[in-house]
Amino acid sequence: QVQLVESGGGLVQAGGSLRLSCAASGNIFTINDMCWYRQAPGKQRELVAVISSGGTTNYVDSVKGRFTISRDNTKNTVYLQMNSLKPEDTAVYYCNAGVTVVTGPTNRYWGQGTQVTVSS
Repeated sequence: QVQLVESGGGLVQAGGSLRLSCAASGNIFTINDMCWYRQAPGKQRELVAVISSGGTTNYVDSVKGRFTISRDNTKNTVYLQMNSLKPEDTAVYYCNAGVTVVTGPTNRYWGQGTQVTVSS
């Protein structure tokens, strides 16, 4: 019923920038909070940033001051601007959103993930 499609990952040198996008589509009535998670090889998936429907944001300490999450409600899209990237930011980045569908139920949905690799 709902699909999340990420884009924008890639290979970048340390100190560089990338902008991730995640577009939601389907039988959407409203989108609540939207998040970015990441999972590095051999590590657990961690929450990187979250933005509420009203625009309130929160970040994991390791990315504060470097990453910015934003959303465009007219496009059902969330973004993650990543600056001053470090090798330890290398991971697969996943979009996650709480979505209420037209038929009523609210569930959380995941994107397929996009690889971010930061070389030293």
